[in-house]
Amino acid sequence: MFSVLTQAFADNWYLFLITAVIAYLIGSINPAVIVTKIVTKGQKDIREMGSGNAGFTNVLRSVGKVPAIITIVCDALKCIVAVFIGYFIFVLFAHLPDRGAWFEQCYFTCVKYFAGVFCILGHSFPLYFHFKGGKGIVTAAALMLSSDWRVFLLILATFLVIFIIGKIISLASIICSMLYAPYTFLFTFVFDHTLNQPCLWYVITTTVCALLIGIFAVVMHRGNIKRLLNGEEKKIHAKKNS
Repeated sequence: MFSVLTQAFADNWYLFLITAVIAYLIGSINPAVIVTKIVTKGQKDIREMGSGNAGFTNVLRSVGKVPAIITIVCDALKCIVAVFIGYFIFVLFAHLPDRGAWFEQCYFTCVKYFAGVFCILGHSFPLYFHFKGGKGIVTAAALMLSSDWRVFLLILATFLVIFIIGKIISLASIICSMLYAPYTFLFTFVFDHTLNQPCLWYVITTTVCALLIGIFAVVMHRGNIKRLLNGEEKKIHAKKNS
């Protein structure tokens, strides 16, 4: 199987490259920066307001509810668009060995993770905004929804429980980031592999991708982790005059 995967990658390396570039460029479109500039008529940069993070939470605290809603919707949509562009690129142009429909399904799902990773990198290090972006939580959640809705629902439920109890978005985000890989393994191995007998490489690939994204998200929250440990992290509240 390893030789088959190696050959499948070698035959389609240029599609991976195209997908990575497109996903990164789409991810580099940062709604938090754009919306804030529109709302403030170009006078303020969200990266110089509040926590300095170009993401949903900082927009909510520093700009208002409506700009925050627009931000979170656009952050999610850009990842969904990037993921499915990559998916359809491979569906239309990939050369794969004749290993059956299940092999193709697993392969194309892994492509979704691949595109999602580069979209998240674009979000956090945007080409258009001097490589200073957000932490990628909403974008990662959109990847979960696009690649495995079961993981998304379990992560969402976990996030809501933690947030309702603590009222701290960063705490819920960090814990969910740490649980992304275990949840992915739970569904792909315990359910998919055991019941449907998919390729074990699919379980490994998706779990590793989830692990890398989770680690990346935790690292991006290192400032929040320090404030949490010191008891200084603020609970969420929206800007009242918006």
